[in-house]
Amino acid sequence: MSSSFEQMKANVGKLLRGIDRYNPENLSTLERYVETQAIENAYDLEANLAVLKLYQFNPAYFQTNVTSQILLKALTNLPHTDFTLCKCMIDQAHQEKQPIKQILYLGNLLETCQFQSFWESLGTDRKSLEENGKSLEDNRKNLEENRKSLEENRKSLEENRKLIEENRKLVEENRKLIDATTGFDENLKLIDGITGFEDSVRKFICHVVGITYQTVERRLLAEMLGDPMDTLVKVWMNKYNWTETEDGQVFVFNQEESVKPKNIVEKIDFESVSSIMATSQ
Repeated sequence: MSSSFEQMKANVGKLLRGIDRYNPENLSTLERYVETQAIENAYDLEANLAVLKLYQFNPAYFQTNVTSQILLKALTNLPHTDFTLCKCMIDQAHQEKQPIKQILYLGNLLETCQFQSFWESLGTDRKSLEENGKSLEDNRKNLEENRKSLEENRKSLEENRKLIEENRKLVEENRKLIDATTGFDENLKLIDGITGFEDSVRKFICHVVGITYQTVERRLLAEMLGDPMDTLVKVWMNKYNWTETEDGQVFVFNQEESVKPKNIVEKIDFESVSSIMATSQ
C-alpha cells in the first residue's frame, strides 16, 4: 500500500473518532476513501459502515456506486459477517436497484456456498455483454443496408414502407440492446474496479473447502474456484499445501486429526448435594 493511502487512513481514523463522523459534509472524503480502498486492495470496515450510516441519516446523499463498492469489499472479507452488516444498513428500496440487487444476489450465492453458480453468474454477465455487442453490430449493418435499399427504391412506395417499418424495429431492438449492454457493462466495471476481488473470493472458497473436505475431486475443485480450464488450481493447491493423488483426488486435510478429545471433570462433591438428598427423602 502506498504512503498516500496510509496518510488518508490516518486522517479518516481521526475523523471517525469525533462527532464529525456524523457530519454529512465529510461524505466526500469518506467516499474517496472507499474508492481508494478498491484501487489499493485495502479494507476499512469502520469507515465503510460510517458511510452507510450517513446515507441512512441523509438519504439525499445516497450514492449507488459507492454503496456497491462497499458491498463488494465486504464480500472480499468473507467468512466474516461484514457483508451482512453492510446489507442491513441499506434501505430496502435501494436494495432493489441495480447493481446493488445483483451484488446482493452474488453475495447470497457465496454465503450459501453455491460457488459454481457464483462464477456462472459472473460469466453469464460477460457472455451476455459480448453477445449483445455482436447483435448490436449486426443490427447496425442491417440498418445501413436498409438505408441503401431505401435510397435505391425511391420509386417503389410499397418496398419503401416495408424497409421503413423494418428500420423502426431495428432501431427499437438496438435501444433495448444498448440498455442491456449498459447494465452488464456497469456491473462488470464495478467488479473489475475492485483490485483482487476474484482472488479474495477464491481465498474464501479455499477456506470453506479446507474445513469441509478431506479429499475432493480436482475437477470439482476447479469448478468451485471458477477455473474450468484448470489453469489456477495448482497455484491455490500450493498455497494451502494440498496434494494430488494418483486417482485425480486432491488431499485437503485429515479432518479426524482436528478432533480434540475433551475430558469432563465433575466438580460437584457429595457435601454440596447432601442437603438436596436429605430433603427429598
